[in-house]
Amino acid sequence: MKRPRRADRLQAITLSGLPEAAVPAYEAALQSVAASVAFFREEPGESWRIEAVRPASADRAALEAALALAAAVSGHAAEPSYAPLPAEGWLARSLEGFPEQEIARRFVIRPTHLPPAARPGRILLRLDAGLAFGSGEHASTRGCLIALARVGWRRPRRILDLGTGSAILAMAAAKWLHRPVLATDIEPWSVRVARQNAVLNGLGHLVRVRLADGWRHRRVAADGPYDLVFANILARPLCAMARDLARALAPGGTAVLSGLLASQAPWVLAAHRRQGLALERRIDIGAWTTLILRRRG
Repeated sequence: MKRPRRADRLQAITLSGLPEAAVPAYEAALQSVAASVAFFREEPGESWRIEAVRPASADRAALEAALALAAAVSGHAAEPSYAPLPAEGWLARSLEGFPEQEIARRFVIRPTHLPPAARPGRILLRLDAGLAFGSGEHASTRGCLIALARVGWRRPRRILDLGTGSAILAMAAAKWLHRPVLATDIEPWSVRVARQNAVLNGLGHLVRVRLADGWRHRRVAADGPYDLVFANILARPLCAMARDLARALAPGGTAVLSGLLASQAPWVLAAHRRQGLALERRIDIGAWTTLILRRRG
């Protein structure tokens, strides 16, 4: 996905009245086809609104397919509204809204539109501000990085980033721990972006990116069992894959699960407890939750 050129017309897409449980699916759907995605709690009430921006000339069929998939996954059909958006100054405003971020006093995310700068004592990652996801701004990504800062001292040897997106988690682990990381995603565009980011950060030799659907890829199976697994995806897939995750974790291994709302955490946790995993820590940031689970040694 490319940034809109100055001459491109932009389109704003709004989904209103979403129940909380449907937010992750629709957010993920729009992230796959839009240049910018944001969500807000509507007042009064408990419903949510998601807003996205993309070039007006972008493929309408891809958008409709993404929204249809979100409706199927969430069980809630949302009707989008469309409006033209002035392109002048949009990119500049987007860049201004993506400053350098320091997370967990260990990781620094620095967008590529800012000049390089040394950050002694920090793990520095460079990312393109045009990315719609995995930039470190989302509470799920931040929760995973906070979790990594807490569990990285165990020096895991075999690491998997399932649903890698921009590869931010894979790169953070590889750069800090100096270990190879297998990063997978079901979206071809995400795989391309993840590989580009790994090269940009000098981690092409450590971060191996593969197009894979969950645990079905032969490389995912061959590289296990894993000492550390990141799965920043959605609540329903996390529950569906709980048995596969438990089987793929080494004794004493750690799983970091995210992409779920606080209201979804109890049933995600229950699905993994049934597979013998224990909750080590829960990280809540706004409406989003990250779970750190561990397999008993």
